Amino acid sequence: MENLVKKLEEQISFLQHEISQMSEELYSQQKEIKILKQEISNFNKRINELDSGVESNVIKDDKKPPHY
Repeated sequence: MENLVKKLEEQISFLQHEISQMSEELYSQQKEIKILKQEISNFNKRINELDSGVESNVIKDDKKPPHY
């Protein structure tokens, strides 16, 4: 009986350790995801700014001269 209790305690200890490691990894991944989402958002804003600049230049360049 004591042997069984000892084995169960070892398993519980192992599982607690595993859960702790998984929790730390999950926290780390959540921080990284948050940073990556912010970077993607910044890139999208920058792309939209560049697209707006290109579109405004294209519109100006595509206008017909006044004598047409």
